[in-house]
Amino acid sequence: MANKKVVVALGRNSFGNTLPKQQKNVQKAARAIADLVEEKYEIVITHSNGPQVGMIQTAMTEFSRLDAKYTVAPMSVCGAMSQGYIGFDLQNAIRTELLHRGIYKPVSTIITQVRVDPFDKAFHNPTKIIGRYMTKEEAEMEEQKGNYVVYEETEEGKGYRRIIASPKPIDIYEIDAIKALIDANQLVIAAGGGGIPVLDQPSGLKGASAVIEKDYTAAKLADMIDADELLILTSNDYVQYTDANGEIITLKELTVAQANELVTGKKLDPLTTLPKIEASLNFVAAKKNRAAVITNVEKAKAGVKRRIGTIIT
Repeated sequence: MANKKVVVALGRNSFGNTLPKQQKNVQKAARAIADLVEEKYEIVITHSNGPQVGMIQTAMTEFSRLDAKYTVAPMSVCGAMSQGYIGFDLQNAIRTELLHRGIYKPVSTIITQVRVDPFDKAFHNPTKIIGRYMTKEEAEMEEQKGNYVVYEETEEGKGYRRIIASPKPIDIYEIDAIKALIDANQLVIAAGGGGIPVLDQPSGLKGASAVIEKDYTAAKLADMIDADELLILTSNDYVQYTDANGEIITLKELTVAQANELVTGKKLDPLTTLPKIEASLNFVAAKKNRAAVITNVEKAKAGVKRRIGTIIT
């Protein structure tokens, strides 16, 4: 009997918004992945790139201001950079952890392009905040370029920030390469940050000014490789939401019908909990005998065995 195939989606808590923090945090993710490898699961990994892509975009923008010979890097290029940067740290951490356990298994990162629809309504309703805080004058300059900005106040600061589209994934161009590596018994890191969003045009692929929600791409990837399970790892044991009465509801075992009711009932936060539940629903509903689990990265092994977490079957 073939080993179960699992797509693991790592959330931003597995990384960090600085180089030292990321190198430290990926060790926790590496231990979780190694636990699954020891249990003989066939693993494909995808991950968030929230802080990293914003950091790269900010750095490239500042660089262009310091030297007029250089231009601002497009978001698609920043996404590609984040895939390589995160993949480098993650694959090395996993490789080291596996070797410490006496396991030799090659780990590869695939720079992955994901097709999006140019007419996706997300392009007219951007939701992803990226980059540094700007002054009002800088924000007005961004709007003159045709970019969207939003004002926010958080613990980290206040001011204007750029906000970009988050379209849904349609296709993964490197899927055959990913499948070939899986068949070669390699552990694959793919579609990082939701993949590089690209538009399919007659002249070839063109990068889109967007960031794809990684949970939706994780579900698409899991479906395309016909995985048995989708494991979304976060900082919490279960998905929770606050109902109309102010009561905190903890989601444990859900059927497809119950998950669909949550999604269509608009009970979940559209930027945090909704993508995880909807992506899991999309994957599970597409074929029989599938499951999706959303749980804490430090409890990945218990989660994949369905002993903890929000479980959709």
